[in-house]
Amino acid sequence: MNAEANATPELGAQFPAGTFTPKPGRGRPLRMLLAQTRVEALLIVRHGEQALLTLVIPLALLVGLSELHIGDLPEPRVNSVVPRILALAVMSTAFTGQAIALGFDRRYGVLKRLSATALPRWTLISGRVLATLLVVALQAVVLGVVAVLLGWSPHLSGLLPAVPLLVLGALVFGAAGVLVGGALRAEIVLALANAIWFVLLLAGGLALPAADLPGPLGTLAGFLPSGALAAALDAVLVNGTLPGPQPVLVLLAWGAVCGAAAVRTTRLT
Repeated sequence: MNAEANATPELGAQFPAGTFTPKPGRGRPLRMLLAQTRVEALLIVRHGEQALLTLVIPLALLVGLSELHIGDLPEPRVNSVVPRILALAVMSTAFTGQAIALGFDRRYGVLKRLSATALPRWTLISGRVLATLLVVALQAVVLGVVAVLLGWSPHLSGLLPAVPLLVLGALVFGAAGVLVGGALRAEIVLALANAIWFVLLLAGGLALPAADLPGPLGTLAGFLPSGALAAALDAVLVNGTLPGPQPVLVLLAWGAVCGAAAVRTTRLT
């Protein structure tokens, strides 16, 4: 028997071309990011408690505060209400929703299992961030349409500056959500995240304008992330001017502190 007969046939001789198409292995980074973003966004939208926080409560407060005479607001009341409700929507999605989701993902080992797959860690983080921004954009559109039906007439020149403010607010509250949800037990996260949500809603001047809060609470509201975001959005949407340095600096400070602390304390399990 000659050497050619004993030689092992090449792969192409055993299997026809196209048998192993597509090639097994890690996918393209952009495709993985889009797939992870889609999954994260669907999880947020389909979750009943998250839907209550992200859309139902903000819509109810938008209609109620615009139609009921609570607080001393100029007419149309909806103009002054919309910036506060947008800040509430961002806080609900990026902070409370993400903190609770992260806490229970850690409890059930979701993050640990995902980190063992071919998905890079930056894809997991970026996908969650982009999904949050997509939900915030959806909230802004829905709340904006309802507000227009209620008589909302914002300064058109302030619509464009409002976009980076919403993004900044989402990143700041997202960092705070990771800080709470990434270090504590899921049951504690559930109680603590909702408690902080109520504190930021009331003390941050979202349910009532900061000027109507009693005593030093009105001053404190401007130094809370919820109050700072509401003040910045009020400046661009109601007054048609750029926000002053204080609300932006307050947001940046909260984001830096929460982000740095989250990096040091967040655990996968």
